[in-house]
Formats: sequence, structure tokens, C-alpha cells
Amino acid sequence: MAIRVLVLPGSLSSGSLNTRLAAVATKTLALRGAEVTRVSLGDYPLPFYEGDVDLRGGVPEKARALARQFRAHDAVLIVSPEDNAGIPAILKNAIDWMGREDVKPFRDRVFALASASSDRFGGLCGLLALRQVLEASALGALVIPEHFLLPEAENAFDEREELKDRTASRRLDGVLQALMQRAAALKLARES
Repeated sequence: MAIRVLVLPGSLSSGSLNTRLAAVATKTLALRGAEVTRVSLGDYPLPFYEGDVDLRGGVPEKARALARQFRAHDAVLIVSPEDNAGIPAILKNAIDWMGREDVKPFRDRVFALASASSDRFGGLCGLLALRQVLEASALGALVIPEHFLLPEAENAFDEREELKDRTASRRLDGVLQALMQRAAALKLARES
């Protein structure tokens, strides 16, 4: 049973550590047999969420298109930086818009979270905030308990853009395995 995984970096910064980590995760998932799609929030430009904008025009087509990407996959890996101990504005904005969809793109799929940071905590506060938003009753995402943090990430990649540290590589692989296993179990339960 092929598992479809969407990989979404939560940063648009050039040379982003999280975009680099998302690339490593994408390769790892593909090697594990997943059907992987990696998207960029830059391909889905959205106005800032505001109730009046929503009332005037409804959910923007780019938010609907991103929500369709979520719904087309069994699992989603969000690789996000931490901004001021929270969620980057561009990622939170996309989540807010997609949460307005009638058919919620967060339900009936499994999520995993990862973060790369130059600090020694690896973006932990940002991932905790992201988990809280995704698991909120209005969105109802199933976020696995395992997550991946890559501290001091500016030194973590080799010349081939792979993780230098074998322990970190094994930890990432473990999170990705857990994501695929839970997505497979949920898919099997839905199809039964």
C-alpha cells in the first residue's frame, strides 16, 4: 500500500535550514517507498487572513489549491522554523485560510512536525505552538507524538546536503517511519 506524503517547509527564506531539512526528509521518505510531493508556500500566495476579507471574497483559490494538496495525501510533514517562539506568519496564515474550508484538509490524515534551528533547542517552542494549533478542535489534525528537532543546524549538513550526524539521521528516519506507519494504519481503517 503506497502512502502519499506531502512535505511542506514553513519558510520561504533563501538557504533556509528548514527547506534543506525538508529536502533530506523528502529523499528519505522516497527511499522508504512513499509517494512524496514537496510544495512551497511561495506557490500559494495568500492575503493576510482577516474576517472582513473572508466575508467579502471567501477562501482564496490559492488556499483552496493548497487544501486540495493536503487532502490528496495520507500524511503531511511540516518542517517549520521558529519565529519568536512561535509559528512563522506565512505558515500560520496558510493554516488559518485552509481552516476556513468546508471540507477540512487537516482531518483524516496524519501529521508529523520537524524543525531546524541555529539555536541549541532546535525550534522546540515553534513546534509546540504549531502542534497546539493543528490539534485544536476546529482543525482536528492527528499529529504524531514523535517530532524531529535539529539544533545548531547551520553545521548539520554535509556537502551533499545530507545530515552529517548519523544519530540525527536515524532520529529523522524514526519520525518518518512513525508517520508512514500511522498513515498506513489510518488508510487501512478508512478502506475497511
